[in-house]
Amino acid sequence: MSAPTSRRGEATDRIILDRIALFAYHGLHPEEERLGQRFFVSLDVGIDLREAGRNDDWNATACYAKLTQLVQEIGVGQRFRTIEGLAEAIAAAGLAAIDRIERVTVRVDKPAAPVPAIIDGIAVEITRTRADA
Repeated sequence: MSAPTSRRGEATDRIILDRIALFAYHGLHPEEERLGQRFFVSLDVGIDLREAGRNDDWNATACYAKLTQLVQEIGVGQRFRTIEGLAEAIAAAGLAAIDRIERVTVRVDKPAAPVPAIIDGIAVEITRTRADA
């Protein structure tokens, strides 16, 4: 059974994990590898939640703790030169770990990106589907 979809065929049921905080050592510059910095990772997961909602069934959804742990393990346990690489690894792992997930959007925020301007931060957002996996 596939997730309820919009007219454009996109999953309309969603689980959203907003701004999981990490302290990690991602980046191109030696200072980033040595000093580290904060990152925030958000997930928007497309999944069919009808059964979970109708039956109040925890087994018919995706475990939020498992998704959060996956983000933390990849975000802190591996090093990436780009936040694009971090986002891609998280998306692939989420799709591989939980069969019910049909689509995942990963946003990685890097508030202290070393750019020569006054900014609130830089973010990358990618969307991957089960067909991409």
